[in-house]
Amino acid sequence: MRIAVIGAGAVGGVIAAVADRAGYEVMVTARGDQLEAIREHGLHLTGGWGEHTARPRASATLGGDDRAAGSGRHGRGLVRDDGPDAGGGDGGRPQLAVLTVKAQDARAALAENANALHGVPLVVVQNGLGGADAAASQLPGTPVIGGLALFAASYLSPGEVAITTAEPTYLGRLPGTSLEAFDLAADTLGGFLEIERAPNFLGAQWTKLLVNQVNALPAITGLSVQQTVADDALRAVLTASMREAVGVARARGIRFEPLLGLDDEVLTRLAAATPAAAEDLPRAMAARMGPTPNPASTLQSIRRGQLTEIDHLNGAVVAEAAKAGLEAPVNAALVALVHDVERTAHFLTPAEVTRATPLPH
Repeated sequence: MRIAVIGAGAVGGVIAAVADRAGYEVMVTARGDQLEAIREHGLHLTGGWGEHTARPRASATLGGDDRAAGSGRHGRGLVRDDGPDAGGGDGGRPQLAVLTVKAQDARAALAENANALHGVPLVVVQNGLGGADAAASQLPGTPVIGGLALFAASYLSPGEVAITTAEPTYLGRLPGTSLEAFDLAADTLGGFLEIERAPNFLGAQWTKLLVNQVNALPAITGLSVQQTVADDALRAVLTASMREAVGVARARGIRFEPLLGLDDEVLTRLAAATPAAAEDLPRAMAARMGPTPNPASTLQSIRRGQLTEIDHLNGAVVAEAAKAGLEAPVNAALVALVHDVERTAHFLTPAEVTRATPLPH
């Protein structure tokens, strides 16, 4: 089977690498230094899922000027031709596609690859809310499956990705997607990823949104998730933003799906606990990540000089609060601070973060 990964960054690069290792024919899209590195040297995976150098076909868009890793000027011509669909008459179209670009880049990426994706089951692996539904609206002839990658992946350098925390990937079927397409995606990805099927996918997205509360503070301070949780002042900010997000979810009628040690009961207790007692939850989340420093995806974007997806993370909490006639001042402040760092490239100290965040009394 031929699998396409649109956006071979941290998460997409990991998925492409483990699919290649499992023997699938893999094609990826990438840009700039990442594209050139994959073409020249392959895609090198390290970390919790072992080490492997993948040799995917790489191009800026599906159906573009795609070359296999090692087929550049100094390469060895390592064009894979051993897949069951190699040499077929379908023009190299994939049988399954995975979209892993950031939420703010999804619409453009889907438009650029729309012809190659028509009728192909598409798994949209994104943070935030509504990404899969937006893709289904944009590509009405494409069966879309929602995906949540709970593993922590890092983009180390062009052509180099790593797993820092090994966790499953959750899939949810949209109402307009056939069970056949959903099963194809789940069974195929299950050949090289740990896959969980989530009947309450919206609830799973909200739980992941709570997990992704750890993203903002590393992006603002330049510290790892573990370092931010270890700091008393930053941990108080994180706890306040999580409690605020739970309150918004309740106002929107959400029941949280169990993910990464969080579930509806745990998050209910978080909202009801005293602020000091509630800090035990972010401590437990950081401990679950293990000792390897986790920079979180938003800080990785900052370090690469890219715009972040903060508007689809803490910003989603602010937007959902407005729909319920509420405000989310802590999350709104964190969104503004991340945008400040994007603009100035200057990280803040914990004291500066605390002064800029309206913590509840």
